[in-house]
Amino acid sequence: MKIPYAALCVIMVVLLSEAHLTKAVTCSPLELSSCFAAITSSAPPSSMCCSKLREQRPCLCGYVRDPNLSQYVNSANARRVASTCGVPFPNC
Repeated sequence: MKIPYAALCVIMVVLLSEAHLTKAVTCSPLELSSCFAAITSSAPPSSMCCSKLREQRPCLCGYVRDPNLSQYVNSANARRVASTCGVPFPNC
């Protein structure tokens, strides 16, 4: 069975338009330094904090597991900041 060239082109366009490109994230807790005040106090998170938190979302489980960071990442304030920024807190 031969597939007409035009049909093959349409199929390829549909498949390629469905592909999503993802940007690789470099996990660095220093990227979240703009969130420090919000995490350690009752201050609201800045827009920069929320942006960085969304960017670092794939890294959050690693931060939760890190004994040097877990006291901050697992705190009630960190959960509040994540919630305020619309970032789901990970279940690791």
